[in-house]
Amino acid sequence: MSASTLVAIIVPIAVVLIIIAVALWTLSRRRRLRERFGPEYDRTVAEQNSRPAAERELRAREERHDRLDIKELPAEVRHQYADDWSSVQERFVDRPGEAVADADRLVARLMTERGYPTDDGYEQRLADLSVEHGRTLEHYRTAHEINVRSGGGQATTEELRGAMVHYRALFEELLSDRGNARRNDGS
Repeated sequence: MSASTLVAIIVPIAVVLIIIAVALWTLSRRRRLRERFGPEYDRTVAEQNSRPAAERELRAREERHDRLDIKELPAEVRHQYADDWSSVQERFVDRPGEAVADADRLVARLMTERGYPTDDGYEQRLADLSVEHGRTLEHYRTAHEINVRSGGGQATTEELRGAMVHYRALFEELLSDRGNARRNDGS
């Protein structure tokens, strides 16, 4: 077999193997992003109208998140937050709108204590939380939207009750450090 025949056989095989390797690598990255961000992956793809643009956005969120100093809370601090949450829930009976606003502030305070920046605005908080808490992020969005409407007197008591449930989902995850545990397990 001549050298040119051998090259004509080996080069196409090498090209096909490279294409397969790149495809597998791309699928692996996509699967990792889907698993990490959960429903937030699909939401970001829909918002960006482009899978590659969405995946760049999600990777940028990961890079920013990696620079944050997210920390676990000591047991006594977690207990104090749990007590604070109970107080907010108790106030709901007499003042539901105020209790929802208090729940929003308590979640923000907990985020700050954990190491999430909260001064960069609501959208940035969503982006930062999405990296470790993508599965509960829709709870935060819904609760926040109801809280905003409540500030204008446009939310029903039932909606306010729902907002408390939504805030509690994110609050409990932030308090228990479940999102951080996933990261430490290599997820």
